[in-house]
Amino acid sequence: MLTINFEKFGMQDGDRILDLGCGVGRHVISSYTLKNIQAVGLDLCHADLVTAKERFTTEFEEPQNEQKSFGLTVGDALNLPFPDNSFDRVICSEVLEHIPDYKSVLKEIRRVMKPGGVFAASVPRFFPEWVCWKLSEDYHNEKGGHIRIFKADEFRNAIEDEGMTWFGGHGAHALHVPYWWLQCLFWAKRESSKTIKAYHKLLVWDLLKKPWITQVIDKILNPVMGKSIVMYFK
Repeated sequence: MLTINFEKFGMQDGDRILDLGCGVGRHVISSYTLKNIQAVGLDLCHADLVTAKERFTTEFEEPQNEQKSFGLTVGDALNLPFPDNSFDRVICSEVLEHIPDYKSVLKEIRRVMKPGGVFAASVPRFFPEWVCWKLSEDYHNEKGGHIRIFKADEFRNAIEDEGMTWFGGHGAHALHVPYWWLQCLFWAKRESSKTIKAYHKLLVWDLLKKPWITQVIDKILNPVMGKSIVMYFK
């Protein structure tokens, strides 16, 4: 399940890509499969990187293709272990809402991007996230959880303050909004809730089968109710 639209991201063969906060690898692995690039994923969680490596080597690695490469590293977004001007494109998806000093992370992203590089960023949309916070204190008080709710203008301005120029954006994952509202509403019993389990089955069915009806609903709702807002900058 991708949040970033790779057509808008505009990768080219030969690019070097950084997925900052890559988790179990959904974007960094997908980028590797699409173009002949150098794909690098960075995350603080070693266990997530182990999972990403296992997924990559089991399903996606192309060892005979010398025109592309894949790497994962443990690292801190506040002190990226890369020289200036290292990457043609950077992804930072669903990460900045977890970090207290997110503006310093944006400075690091700008530092490691090459002149003319492209940055794709996503965070939870304000209203769906605000409802989650209202429904459950525990939702955002968990260790490593969300510590802020971004407003779209605030988020865009913070990135543009680092000398980057916005060139597009969209919403994503509207069908996931009710799922997280249900999670928060029934937080204490979320593991056993039949309602949550039923909705989760719907999301899995949608992910695997991609029926036209859910695709249409998602497309209609994403501009106003997508769980995430995604922005692209040069």
